[in-house]
Amino acid sequence: MRIIWTLFKVILGLAIAIPVGILALALMAGVVGTLVGLAILTLKLACLGLVGYGLFRIARFVLAPSAKISAAPIVREIPARDPYYEAAMRDLDAELGGRSR
Repeated sequence: MRIIWTLFKVILGLAIAIPVGILALALMAGVVGTLVGLAILTLKLACLGLVGYGLFRIARFVLAPSAKISAAPIVREIPARDPYYEAAMRDLDAELGGRSR
């Protein structure tokens, strides 16, 4: 009787586990298929954007004249010390009551 009861429990467990496993596999196949489809769609859009950008660059090169780039303005001299930094250090020295450096 004990063997029959054990066999019955195994059959009952398999009767529940097999359909649930098939359902889980189908669900995972759907999720993986959706993700693969989205990845392919993204790749197609990236290729389309790259082709569009290339066509834009070619049209701009052919139709629009190149802009003359003016020289950057020359900076005469960079001050050796920042006056704002000096003022902040004076305030800090006054607050701390001595030299902070």
